[in-house]
Amino acid sequence: MGQLDGKTSVITGGSSGIGLATAVRLADEGAYVFVTGRRAAELEAAVATIGADRATAVVGDVSRPEDLDRLYDAVRARGRGVDVLVANAGIGGFVTLERTSEEHFDQTFAVNVRGTLFTVQKALPLLNDGASIVLVGSTAGDRGVEGFGAYAASKAAVRSFARTWSTELKGRGIRVNVVSPAWIETPGGTAAFGDEATARAVKETVAATVPKGRMGQPEEAAAVVAFLASEQSSYVVGSNLAVDGGTNQI
Repeated sequence: MGQLDGKTSVITGGSSGIGLATAVRLADEGAYVFVTGRRAAELEAAVATIGADRATAVVGDVSRPEDLDRLYDAVRARGRGVDVLVANAGIGGFVTLERTSEEHFDQTFAVNVRGTLFTVQKALPLLNDGASIVLVGSTAGDRGVEGFGAYAASKAAVRSFARTWSTELKGRGIRVNVVSPAWIETPGGTAAFGDEATARAVKETVAATVPKGRMGQPEEAAAVVAFLASEQSSYVVGSNLAVDGGTNQI
């Protein structure tokens, strides 16, 4: 038996990377999974990977309230509520203060901050008492990485949300926690570095600085999400768990 047998989960940004790995892991633990993302073809492939009998895909952008409404309409139609909500959708890129444009700032905060807030707010009527909310942050939110200002600030906001919402939702027994990855091998992370050659060089440099000696895999972050989603973490509330190979801990 899985840790999440009979549970219903919702994962934003679930078509690739950490989101997809999380969807697969939660489904393997027995949960039925709703995944959303902006690209239909990738979502269809994700459902095939997760298992068509274990998942439903809803195309949407978390920065658009109407898309979130469609997602939760699909969840509501199933009639089971939500036991696990993983707000994973996020974007980022290396842009220095001098080069930060209004468009870059607005896009980053629209997805990472506004999208996270309304992903959770609109789920409230469907969340079952005792549900687990996992927000995907980043260790960048606690650091001063050059060129990562807007992204880091947006992830610091996500960390702050977890503290406030833990207080606001404690009466329903709903736990809110953050998983903060760093240097995980994902398509989105590769794209942030630019072309493949540059990405490869950056990854080799990064791996040499990680105490674990390598970059992380999406499945390793997904395992921590699964822990926070399950009753194994029943006494973990408002926490921020780093999945960074020790980079920011040692």
